[in-house]
Amino acid sequence: MKRSVATEKAPGLSGRTSFAPACTHAARAREESSRLARPGDNGQGEAAGPRHPDTAPAGVLNLNAYLMYTMGKAARRRLSEKLTARGLRLWHLTAMAMMADLGPQPKGTLASRLDMHASDLGRIVNDLIKAGHAECVRRPGDRRHVHVQLTPEGWSALDSLNADVASADDDLLAPLSEAERDQLGSLLRRVYTHMASAASSVVQEARV
Repeated sequence: MKRSVATEKAPGLSGRTSFAPACTHAARAREESSRLARPGDNGQGEAAGPRHPDTAPAGVLNLNAYLMYTMGKAARRRLSEKLTARGLRLWHLTAMAMMADLGPQPKGTLASRLDMHASDLGRIVNDLIKAGHAECVRRPGDRRHVHVQLTPEGWSALDSLNADVASADDDLLAPLSEAERDQLGSLLRRVYTHMASAASSVVQEARV
């Protein structure tokens, strides 16, 4: 069985702690209360949208972008729940999948492939090492460079995570037949590839 999962561009690391002078706390609290009081705001600066798809106006249900946004939030929530239960986050899964697909690699290379800052990737790798899922090694013939790779325990954990992801898929795609799920996956991969190609072109133009 192929030990890999489809990777995706995930948001930056969460859970960082910031420290502000005490005099700003009251002002921030007032600002937060005001922001949360605004209708249609989810507290993160974006419209929350209907909590359940069946409450959405009929007009927006004809918009593919809206449907992908709403279903994407539901998928992310279910996946996050599965990962949190194991003490992991989406970035951990993505890094493990990349190592499974491409083998041992330097941290810098892994960070570049995941489009992450090196310090962020370092924290992810450290988390995986502490969990026993990854290790840093010096490869024969390349002793100057340290590579990070999955441990046997990491491979086993990734297999279990794949099963968790599959169960989340089953939950989300329950109304679809097996053939319809395959078709949906194919279409989504085409759209993803198109978007990734467009993003790569923008980055290359910016470097010129």
